[in-house]
Amino acid sequence: MRKLGLTLVAIFCLAATSFAAQNQPTVAKWESNINVSKLGQFLNLTSLQNEEVANITEFFNEQMVKATSTKKNQDAKLHTAVYGNLKLMKQTLTKEQYSKYVKLMNATLKNRGIELTR
Repeated sequence: MRKLGLTLVAIFCLAATSFAAQNQPTVAKWESNINVSKLGQFLNLTSLQNEEVANITEFFNEQMVKATSTKKNQDAKLHTAVYGNLKLMKQTLTKEQYSKYVKLMNATLKNRGIELTR
């Protein structure tokens, strides 16, 4: 009876660890599918801002593709890409728009499994 109990505990622990290992966040390849027109509607951008945001988004997508496809210094490259994007957006958007954008960006990164540790 004792061996059966220990065996069941061992099987349960093994199953729990393998399940937890599958749920670890990983950085997948970045898919550059940011819809700039919907982003513009969400942030209520002017035409000048819309053009700037489109350019910034294109640059951000390029940086994220490079950062997620490399193995060396991936965290540093992700950090540089995200915070570079935020810096450019802060210069382009109003305070209210920027606040909404930061919330959206945080949710997007979290949903894609990207965690910035710095």
